[in-house]
Amino acid sequence: MSALSALPFLKPVHLRSPRSSPGGQRRHTLPASEFRCLSPEDAVSVFEIEREAFISVSGDCPLHLDEIRHFLNLCPELSLGWFEEGRLVAFIIGSLWDQERLSQAALTLHKPQGSAVHIHVLAVHRTVRQQGKGSILMWRYLQHLRCLPFARRALLMCEHFLVPFYQKCGFEALGPCQVTVGELAFVEMQHPVRGHAFMRRNSGC
Repeated sequence: MSALSALPFLKPVHLRSPRSSPGGQRRHTLPASEFRCLSPEDAVSVFEIEREAFISVSGDCPLHLDEIRHFLNLCPELSLGWFEEGRLVAFIIGSLWDQERLSQAALTLHKPQGSAVHIHVLAVHRTVRQQGKGSILMWRYLQHLRCLPFARRALLMCEHFLVPFYQKCGFEALGPCQVTVGELAFVEMQHPVRGHAFMRRNSGC
């Protein structure tokens, strides 16, 4: 499940290098913009953004704090956070799944032998929404997955109003998802992560 506005699919941003002082010496400042995998220490910041994004819409969160910690301990390489000057502004959390389609068990399980990456949640901090950050982060995340040798495709479930957003990100709809949360129904979507043509062009991953 994901919480964001349907924004145009944007090209990735280029990270700026640390600022230099007039004398040419590099200051010890935080990077202006940084993408990195999340750690369990980021769990509280993740949950604060997620809670604000989802509670007002659906009354619940896709992942609770203990579940966030669970996934960030088991598979931190399947997460990605966007930090601006050290502050988390957007994130994605995923885990591995070993079946063709998502089931209710996929909400809480990580299947280490799986080749499908289940994207549990994408959320953007309320102060930086409507800036295309969701699209940029998804682009970066898919690039990240392509460098993981076990990842073959990405799966997610979303509400109907978010289908156009994910289609712009390259996902295709597979039809109604088997998973339900309360009265909410979802569309299941997938994106190929690795193909022969891509592997030839990107053999350095």
